[in-house]
Amino acid sequence: MSYKKSLVKILIISFISFSCSGSLGVNIFPDSKDIELGRQIDQEIRKNPKEYPILKDRPEIKSYVEQVGKKVLSSPEVKKKDLYAYQFEVIHDDSTINAFCTPGGYIYVYTGLLRFVDNEATLAGIIGHEIAHAERRHATRRMTNALGIQVLAAVVLGENPSQLAQISANLFAGLGLLVNSRADETESDTYSIKYLQSTEYYPGAIRYFFEKVQDGNGKRGGAFERLLSTHPLPHDRIKNVEKIMKQLGDPQPSEENLFSSRYAEMKKKLP
Repeated sequence: MSYKKSLVKILIISFISFSCSGSLGVNIFPDSKDIELGRQIDQEIRKNPKEYPILKDRPEIKSYVEQVGKKVLSSPEVKKKDLYAYQFEVIHDDSTINAFCTPGGYIYVYTGLLRFVDNEATLAGIIGHEIAHAERRHATRRMTNALGIQVLAAVVLGENPSQLAQISANLFAGLGLLVNSRADETESDTYSIKYLQSTEYYPGAIRYFFEKVQDGNGKRGGAFERLLSTHPLPHDRIKNVEKIMKQLGDPQPSEENLFSSRYAEMKKKLP
């Protein structure tokens, strides 16, 4: 048996093992693929201002979001901060309450989300959640699962080199690559809390966002449509946050770790 075929056999056995256990732990792609995909998606977004109008006339808003993001990235729990791009942009769309992160760390926050959130710690929790999607490599892990055993073997053997490019294009067309599973969401929530623990922010503030979405869903028409299509929001996500906070000794929120006043000043500057 050739070396390539032996390698494929090992990969397939591993793929089957993880698939049967329900884990998303297998990822055949190196970090460089996450970086490449993120760069490609970022380029596509910038070429499509009609759907993704980047906010350009309020540099102070982008700077504010960047500063919050940098505080989250300062956590020692963020392992790939020197590898991934971790760039921040604000999309000027008040009708969409959402944020997303591409593979490789390109993070986008909608002005609709900035208006919807009530304090800086909650925004930090949401940004931490998006960083976790990049750090945990959820997109390329899903691509690995989506490839399947036969295609995986063909890709590794080099028998169909165009297959990977085609699948990659299909998966991130229309940001379909960013549609997260419930398991992805729970894992990202958990890591967001880990990241915020070493910052000035109340680590469980993302719960306020979940609660407000639950209260507002159905009252705001399509405002949550894109959010819920890429970030499933079952009630057990709130329970998960509450459970983790109890494990941390149930720290209490206050103005000193929520920064509601500072956030309110930023919101006054939104276009």
